[in-house]
Amino acid sequence: MSDPLLSWRPRFPILNTCTYLVSHSLGAMPADAADELQQFADTWATRGVRAWHEGWWEMGAETADLLAPVIGVPKGTLTMHQNVSVAQSVLASSFDFTGARNRIVLQDLDFPTNHYVFEGFRRYGAEVVYVPSDDSVRAPLERLIDAIDERTLLVPISYVLFRSAAIQDVKPVIEKAHKVGARVILDLYQAAGTIPLDVGGLGADFAVGGSVKWLCGGPGAGYMYVRQDLIPEMAPAMAGWAGHSRPFAFETGPSDRAPGIERFQSGTPNVPVYYMARAGYRIVNEVGVPAIREKSLRLTRIMMDAAREHGWRLNTPERDEERGGSVVIDMPDSERVANALIASGVIVDHRPNAGIRLAPHFYNSEAEVRDAMARLAELAAR
Repeated sequence: MSDPLLSWRPRFPILNTCTYLVSHSLGAMPADAADELQQFADTWATRGVRAWHEGWWEMGAETADLLAPVIGVPKGTLTMHQNVSVAQSVLASSFDFTGARNRIVLQDLDFPTNHYVFEGFRRYGAEVVYVPSDDSVRAPLERLIDAIDERTLLVPISYVLFRSAAIQDVKPVIEKAHKVGARVILDLYQAAGTIPLDVGGLGADFAVGGSVKWLCGGPGAGYMYVRQDLIPEMAPAMAGWAGHSRPFAFETGPSDRAPGIERFQSGTPNVPVYYMARAGYRIVNEVGVPAIREKSLRLTRIMMDAAREHGWRLNTPERDEERGGSVVIDMPDSERVANALIASGVIVDHRPNAGIRLAPHFYNSEAEVRDAMARLAELAAR
């Protein structure tokens, strides 16, 4: 079958050396990223401090605007940060937890950093509530919705669960939160770049994510979305000089925050990462997330069919509309099998209480996916 998405394959050097099925953890590096980093180095070497006023200072906003259509938000509502932990902390620092509305409602299947960040706000008066799940695949949303009440201030929720790749129906969560006056933070890390998103249309208050995975932007390029009407009223306590309305005036005392999304900025921008990340963003925009999603469903279905054929346990939702870009397969001695598969040149990863996580992306071929599953069967039988 002809696969037009494979025309982008030569732009990812690592694909010449192995079968790369770990884009849920670290997307393959585009060759353009090296060119972008060289451009940064050349600019630093030849322009020095002048580079700040010749494009560096605006690069964070320009990079965020490249990402905006991928997640379905207007330009000017995204800002770049080091990672999700920083972005979540900046958002949480915008709220007062000393009143009767002080609850942060979380799911037990969230990525651990979300627990760690919000646990830290207990010292400021937050009450952190965890909604339990029955297994490692799905988090029961009805329990989460029931836990959101007039005491709830924030509801951070993963659009796709990291351990199982289960897509969560966040719309009713947002509706319940808004009904009682709470705010919702969507974690898009395992969704952006592999699932079509319309964060603006969902009415989400905030969203966070990073570029390490399906966006192929590398580490250090986290991002934060703030709903446009909320931007002027937000005043994060965790702020730095880059969030000032006149940063180069170097005014001391309280910050006169920038009027737009830049008010959420912290310190000196991470310029080399912006160069690097925009290479992946451009390619994802060129390929188009709908096309990426169609291929992802086709390739993950091949993996799931193979798992069922061999009697392996699937820790991933069966239905396409409930599954993100990964397949999680468990079997006896799965960690050993995963390590042997990696040693054979098929790059995957393993998570405790989940199994082997495999994640084909638009640059993978059907042939290599089938070969990977054959190798997996051979190694599991040993």
